[in-house]
Amino acid sequence: MTGTIWRSLHGLISRLFPASYRWPAQDIRLDDRLLHLVGSIHMGTRDMQPLPPRLLRQLQKADALIVEADITQGGSPFDEAETREPLSLRLAPDEQATLSALCGELHLSMIMFDTLPAWQIALMLQAQQAQRLGLRPDYGIDFQLLQAAKAMHKPVIELEGAQTQIALLKSLPDDGMALLKDTLTHWHTNARLLQMMVSWWLDAPPREPRITLPSTFSSALNDALISQRNAQWCERLRALPSGHYVVAVGALHLYGDENLPALLQR
Repeated sequence: MTGTIWRSLHGLISRLFPASYRWPAQDIRLDDRLLHLVGSIHMGTRDMQPLPPRLLRQLQKADALIVEADITQGGSPFDEAETREPLSLRLAPDEQATLSALCGELHLSMIMFDTLPAWQIALMLQAQQAQRLGLRPDYGIDFQLLQAAKAMHKPVIELEGAQTQIALLKSLPDDGMALLKDTLTHWHTNARLLQMMVSWWLDAPPREPRITLPSTFSSALNDALISQRNAQWCERLRALPSGHYVVAVGALHLYGDENLPALLQR
C-alpha cells in the first residue's frame, strides 16, 4: 500500500512540477514510449557548443535520435529550380524597395534573386540574417545532436527529410510569395525571435509552453509550416515502437498555440 501511495504521489508531483532543463525541452510519456522533446535551433552561436552534458546523457540512453531531417547527409536539397519572371513583375514597388534596401544591408545583389522562386529567396534572406546575428549551421542544435548520435552509433529517424521539406515549400501557393512578403514585412521581428531562441539556450528557456510569440507568419503560413506539421509529427511519434527517444524539432514547435507537446498530451 505504501508503495502505491508513493507512486501516486510521485506522479502528482511530476505533473505539478515537470522536469526542468536549462535548454528548451519537455519530457512526454506515451504509454511505453518516453520522448525527450528538444527545442532545436537550426543555426547556433559558438557559445551553444558543446551541448550540455545532461542532454548528451539523455542521448546516450536513448534508443534513437529523431530529427526533422538529417542535415549531415551533405549536398543541397535545392534542385535546378524552374526560373520565374523577374521580381519587378512579381513584387509591388514598395516591396522591391524593401528588398533592395535589405540586399544593400546584406551586401547581396538583387540579380541573384531575380528569377528564383519566392520561397527560395525568403530562405536565402533568412539564412543571411541569421549569419549577420552570428549564427552558423555547424553550431545548430540538431546538427550537433546528429554528430553526437552518429559518434554513439545511435539510429537516426527523420520525421520528414529534406526533400519532403522542399516539396512542402514548393507546394505553397504562388511559389511561396507570402513567405517572401512576410520575411520582408517582419524582418526586424524575425531578428528578435532568433535572439529570443538563442537566449532560451544560453540563459533560460520559457517555463510556460503557451507563451505569446512574435508573429512572423500570416495565419495561412503558420498553419502550413507549423500547425499542420505538428499534427503530422504527432501521428509519427505516436506510432513509434516502445523505447526512449530524443526528439529534436525547431524550438517554435514546442511553444505557442497548437504546440507539439500539447498535441501529444491530448
